[in-house]
Amino acid sequence: MRGVCAGLCLALLAAERGARLCTIIHYLSHGQLSCFWGTIACLLPGYVAQLLSILWLKADGHSLGCKVLVFHILQFGLWKRYWDILWMEVKANSSVGSGEMLMLMDVCVLQLLEALLQSLPHLLLQVYVVLASEPASLIPAVSAGLSLLSLSWALVSYSRSCCLLRPGHTCLPATALLCLLLWRMGMLASRVLALVLFTRLYSCWVLAVAGSHWVLMSFWLVALQSDVVAQPCCWRLFNVLLGAVYVFCYINVQPGPSKHRMAVFYVVSRGLETGCFASSEAHLKLSEDDSSLDAFLLFFAGVAAMVVYYSLLHP
Repeated sequence: MRGVCAGLCLALLAAERGARLCTIIHYLSHGQLSCFWGTIACLLPGYVAQLLSILWLKADGHSLGCKVLVFHILQFGLWKRYWDILWMEVKANSSVGSGEMLMLMDVCVLQLLEALLQSLPHLLLQVYVVLASEPASLIPAVSAGLSLLSLSWALVSYSRSCCLLRPGHTCLPATALLCLLLWRMGMLASRVLALVLFTRLYSCWVLAVAGSHWVLMSFWLVALQSDVVAQPCCWRLFNVLLGAVYVFCYINVQPGPSKHRMAVFYVVSRGLETGCFASSEAHLKLSEDDSSLDAFLLFFAGVAAMVVYYSLLHP
């Protein structure tokens, strides 16, 4: 299963990058320079994950040759890591060792970081362009869909790798992974669509809403007293950064049952805010499409997948 997942991750990375390149060419050929430069700008935060990958390779004692550096400069560092995992699977005849487990955890963390820093801004931009265009462009829509799939799968891969590292936990079955993926996709799509609809209504005021949410989530994380980071300064920075992530999605960083924390997060953060944004768009009749209804349906689809997962498939 690990080799299959690594291969799927490689295929998804290739599809997402290919669609992103086609989107850049599409904007350039149609003279949409603002969208072109905006899409280019979304690539730059991905170098944070590439730099962290290089630092981890150096800390693990790997030699940093020109080939490795070129891969990371071209933002192919994750591709190389997944390829190394696949190659290790072949040499070990599908047996799993602690070295492969650590490599898998590293690449899942890096993939999640890159998805949050690169795929998420790209997704927001392309969804805004698609909703604002008349008629909607197919290439940006496909690119947005693949970015949503990539970000959702990064969250699933992170949860899966954390589950594998816990004593006594086995690999999640395909049905559980599919349910996790549907949960993440539904919640993320609902959130992104609601934010984009709010942006079309109130423009820069969405920054005030997102900023307030960021501050609220950061204070909530401080109140939970997470012990992931020991140093006080780093602990505060960790809570601030994770609070920004919580504007879009939930990541469990504390041991023990998390159902109460998730219930508070999704009821307050997802339900009320998505309802307010979608209802305001429907009330003001900004468009004649069913975008507001889609936001509701995506949210409830994500909730349904989450309930099925935790009721029947959680290990």
